Amino acid sequence: MMRIFWTIVAKELISFLRSWGLLAVVLYSFTMDVYIAGEGMQIKPRNVSVGYVDYSGGGISQKILSHLHEPEFLPPKRFLSEKALSDATFDKKILVGIVFESDFEKAYERGENAQLNVLLDATAASQSFTTLSYLQNIVLSFTHLNFPVELKSHKLFNQNADNHTFMALSEMLSVITMLAILLPAMVFVREKEEGTWDIMLLMPVDARVTILAKSFSQVLIIVAGTVICVGFVLLGAFDIPLNGSFWAFVLLTFLYSFTSAGIGLFVAAVSKNIMQVAQLSMLIMMPLIFLSGAWTPVYAMHPALQTLSLISPLRYYIEGCESIFFRGTAFIDLWPYFTGVLVLGSVLYWYGFRKIGKLF
Repeated sequence: MMRIFWTIVAKELISFLRSWGLLAVVLYSFTMDVYIAGEGMQIKPRNVSVGYVDYSGGGISQKILSHLHEPEFLPPKRFLSEKALSDATFDKKILVGIVFESDFEKAYERGENAQLNVLLDATAASQSFTTLSYLQNIVLSFTHLNFPVELKSHKLFNQNADNHTFMALSEMLSVITMLAILLPAMVFVREKEEGTWDIMLLMPVDARVTILAKSFSQVLIIVAGTVICVGFVLLGAFDIPLNGSFWAFVLLTFLYSFTSAGIGLFVAAVSKNIMQVAQLSMLIMMPLIFLSGAWTPVYAMHPALQTLSLISPLRYYIEGCESIFFRGTAFIDLWPYFTGVLVLGSVLYWYGFRKIGKLF
């Protein structure tokens, strides 16, 4: 029985390696896609275009503007009127507009409330409002407040406040979810499309062995791609810290891949071709990602969605991976995440296994 199992696994792995297009897609997803997401998705200001109108004609306004420099900001561009500044913002040439009124410097010198008008393009909400907080900190450095509290911040888990680390890791986990659903489903649906399904049914092999071997082979591909991604992209390109156990991460990934493979088996059971596999996979995968906390923290969701997120295995996988990478959580303390993935994974894989088993 074991010999047949490993023969089927080897056959599926060889078939995958011979499928150049699929191999290229998987390699791209685990390398360039994760790298582009980590390098390209920016939340903090970067190359922000700033325009200003200066009616004050003084030096304080220029000192404030001198703090807006690269790489966060492009050199501030001067406009002669508020209408020209507003039009530039409307045409998306300027993200942030600053207006210094004629009495700005006089009010500042007298110690009165000097008003600074700021125009924000809120269609880019994250960039513009983060830029506003930058500008507020710059202006505060010009004020003389007798405030008896000194605020000291200590950055935990990400001392450089580098957004690349979280974006790259989140993208890798999303890629694992996508491929762990797609690949097992494609293995079985490809048999239908190529007309070899009936031949597979005639083989003197227990159907349970066939299903388990085919899905197991795809899990091995996912784990291998994950190791490549961690080694070359996360640790190599982005130098993301791995403070916990690498083997705990690999084991959690292995279990989670089986969880998603169960969804893939269900998709394969109800799909007739690859196009239907892609459509159903996206329909199932997107709610899983939305409820997982990959894009929006769980605590920021509606209470009903927070409750629904408890049935998303990706939530436990993400929280477990972040604990391993950033917090260096000990293996024994990872049991809530392993339990969540194991319980949900067992149910999902059993259901998918049972569903596609009815076709044999």
